[in-house]
Amino acid sequence: MNQQTISISIISYNRPDDLLALLQSLSLQNGLDTCLFETLILNNASTVDYSTIEKYAFENPKLKINFINSQENLGVARGRNELMKVAKGDLLFEIDDDIVFVHPDSIIRLSNLFNKPLFIEANTAMITTKVLYFDTKEVQMTAFPHKKPEKYLNRNQFLTSYFIGCSHILKRSILKETGLYPEDFHYGMEEYDLGYRILNAGYTIGYDNEVIVEHKESPFGRQANYKKLQMQWINKSKVAWRYLPFIYFLSTSLAWGVEYCRKAKGNWSAFFNSLISIAMIPFTEKRKVISKEALKFMKTVEARPWF
Repeated sequence: MNQQTISISIISYNRPDDLLALLQSLSLQNGLDTCLFETLILNNASTVDYSTIEKYAFENPKLKINFINSQENLGVARGRNELMKVAKGDLLFEIDDDIVFVHPDSIIRLSNLFNKPLFIEANTAMITTKVLYFDTKEVQMTAFPHKKPEKYLNRNQFLTSYFIGCSHILKRSILKETGLYPEDFHYGMEEYDLGYRILNAGYTIGYDNEVIVEHKESPFGRQANYKKLQMQWINKSKVAWRYLPFIYFLSTSLAWGVEYCRKAKGNWSAFFNSLISIAMIPFTEKRKVISKEALKFMKTVEARPWF
C-alpha cells in the first residue's frame, strides 16, 4: 500500500518549554520529508511568551509548522476541531504538547500503522499508541485504552472501544462521516463522543504498541480539581445518553457522581448544580443510540459502557 502522509496536531497552553522539547524531539525523526505533511500548532490563548516557538519554527522548515494563535481559550474539543478543519494529511496524529518521541522511526511507523492485517480486516480508523511516563518510563495506565489492563497490557495490538486523547492517530477521511469533536465539551470525554460515532459509522478503534511516546504527566496524575471533575461527570453522562442504551445513562450518572464525591472533597454547590444539569439532559440532548452492530463490537472487545 502507498505510504500515507501525516498531519501532526498539537494544542498548547502556557507550556512553551514542553512544546519546544516536543518539536526538538520531532526534528530528530526519520522520514520527515516523505511522511510528514505538516505540523499544526494552536496556541490556545496562552498568557506567556511563545516567541521561542515561533523562532524555532522559522529555523526548522523541515517540520512544516503552521502556527495558529487563538485569542480565546477554545478548550480541548474546539481547539482540536480548529486544527482538524485545516489539516490536509492523509492521517491526523493528535498529541499533547508535553509528549516526546522515543524512537527515531516513529513517524515512519505511524504512517504504516493502518496497513497491518488486524486493522485492515477490522476496518480500523483510529489507533492509540503506547504511552509511557517521561520520568519513570512505566506505562501510563490512564493512557491505556482498555479497562482490563491485566488481560490486554502485554498485547502488541488489539481492538478496543475508545481511544486516548494524548496520543492517537486517525484516518482524516472518516471525519466526513463522523463529524468533529463535540463543541459543547470544554474539557473531558470528547474522545468517547467521537469514538462512539466512529463505531456507529462501521469503523473500529485499535491500540498498537509499535509507536511509543513519553508523556510528562506526573505518575500521580494531574490535579483533579472539582471543576474538571464536574465537567467530566456531566460530559460522560451526556455521552451515555446520546449513544448508549438508557440503563448506561443511569449507571454512568450514578457512578460518576460517586467518583465526584470521592475526589472533589466538598464543593457541594457544584455537586448539586451538576445533578440539575444531568437531570436536564433527557430534555436538552437528542438520543442517537449506536447500532446493534456497534454494541455487539463493544461486547466483543470487552468494553465497559456502564461507567
